[in-house]
Amino acid sequence: MGPVRLLRMEGDLEHALRTGSTIAARRAAAQLVEASEHDAALALIAQYAPGSPEVAELLLEILDSTGVVHRFAGALLLDKTAVDDVAQDSLISVAESIDSYSGTGKVTTWVHSIVKRRAVDHLRRQRETAELNEQNGPAARMSSMIATRTTVQDALAALPEKYRIPVTMRDIDSLPYAEIAQRLDLSVGTVKAQISRGRAMVAARLQNADATGGETS
Repeated sequence: MGPVRLLRMEGDLEHALRTGSTIAARRAAAQLVEASEHDAALALIAQYAPGSPEVAELLLEILDSTGVVHRFAGALLLDKTAVDDVAQDSLISVAESIDSYSGTGKVTTWVHSIVKRRAVDHLRRQRETAELNEQNGPAARMSSMIATRTTVQDALAALPEKYRIPVTMRDIDSLPYAEIAQRLDLSVGTVKAQISRGRAMVAARLQNADATGGETS
């Protein structure tokens, strides 16, 4: 991509983020990602993610949809069956610590450090329990919070429908992934991805509410 076009696309994204136009920001970010410039998109989005649940959600969606988090987890783990669990825990950790990104270095470098810590946590739990399952880690904690706390359910209610419905079916109604997939006419893999993103988005909204001292919105 030519430098002029790249600067124009980055300018469009920054303008959308600065003016709070979520739809325009998503469109501009998608163009950068499609042009293999996701690092440029993430760098701008990360500046505006603290304090904005919608922008934080966009950051999480890009990290998940581009496979960045899964690739990092896969490179760190010999047990490939644990990659999805560690990636989900990592997304939640990113959401919970999004205001700690210093702005120096690539966003993906910061994310890699988080994935590495979650992988170490996984290996530690594996030594202690012989296997990792959904009863451990940030994903389990978020699932439990969604099921039991009113403020968390308010954050869930504010999510886009494609994430809210599968997370509700999983964490409120306790339905198995296969049944959720059947009811929504989606693949199990898609359902797991939507639930993973949805839980991370809830975490981001809660983090924003804690930081502002207000309610989720």
